[in-house]
Amino acid sequence: MLNDATALLIYRGALLAAAGTWTGLNILPAALGAVLGSVALGIALGMVVPHFLRRIADLPTAVIGQFTSTFAVWILADELTLSPVITLVCYAITLARIAPGRLDAINRIPSYAVWEVAVFVLNVLAFIMAGLQLRPILTGLHSIVGIRAFVFAGAVLAVVVAVRVAWVMGYNTVARWRNRHFPTVLRPHVTPPTVGTGLVIAWCGMRGIVTLATALALPQDFPYRDLILLSAYGVVFGTLVLQGLSLRPLMLRLKLADTGEIEAEILLARRRTAEVALDALAKLDGPIAMLREEHQALLRQSEGRPGSGDEALLAARRHVVSAQRHALIELRRRGEIGDDAFHVVEEELDSFEFYTERRIARFTAGAVTDDG
Repeated sequence: MLNDATALLIYRGALLAAAGTWTGLNILPAALGAVLGSVALGIALGMVVPHFLRRIADLPTAVIGQFTSTFAVWILADELTLSPVITLVCYAITLARIAPGRLDAINRIPSYAVWEVAVFVLNVLAFIMAGLQLRPILTGLHSIVGIRAFVFAGAVLAVVVAVRVAWVMGYNTVARWRNRHFPTVLRPHVTPPTVGTGLVIAWCGMRGIVTLATALALPQDFPYRDLILLSAYGVVFGTLVLQGLSLRPLMLRLKLADTGEIEAEILLARRRTAEVALDALAKLDGPIAMLREEHQALLRQSEGRPGSGDEALLAARRHVVSAQRHALIELRRRGEIGDDAFHVVEEELDSFEFYTERRIARFTAGAVTDDG
């Protein structure tokens, strides 16, 4: 994401330079200042905004607050003449790191669902709107003789693929040389780079909506705009369809097997959170035998069925899941698990916490009714 944001900033600078707005030596200091300022602003807002959002108790209002704050970050960066894209990327990365420990499951599960639907709909609409521009683009290429435009677009696609392969394989070669002469300690189940894995990563350079959006953002009077748009469509089609469909045969040809890294990290996270839960339960007093048995069963990879509605047991559940979430965040912070394993176990803890909080809410409501 940060690579895309930096590329968009360079793209914006190139457009300004082509228009004569940026000239000479003022390009580099301005670009450097915009990058540093955008990173600082994004991180700062990512640490401050959650303090206000967590105070919103009503779920629909909280989700609306998430949307409006995201647009507000973009508008603020644009008003400060910084890069809204880099600012928003740094803001999102900061939120992704600190939000799991500050946002409860009652709010996180619905908000994740809303954001996933919103992102899916926006991507679909963006591709539909981009597709509607294809016929005018082809019509605007009447000044280019015959098939030369398509040859040019194919050449651009070939250069894009070749540059990525050269860059990734060059890095892969350096990494393999370093591992041979200066071995580094890798996480368990993480394999060192090989020629095969490098080829797969090099072949995964798919381009999508960002490529189309940047091409469509060119001014209408920009020289050879239609040819640039056709090239962008060619790159997106070639990388998504041609490379995408040939990725599985390439992996089979290279005989790359699943290392089970993510599954191993998930088991590690489950084992560590279950151990933390048992440690937390050992420090509690009250009717917690059933809950202790449940987490012992989880530790043995079997299923437990909690059935008590007692208030003390529900409070114990809340304490346990808080300890588990802290342990999970620490695993990711120390690099023992990656984001994929983190989100799998986080979703499991969210389900457990969501159930617990709903039970607590019903228990409280029932107690109020009985007292009334």
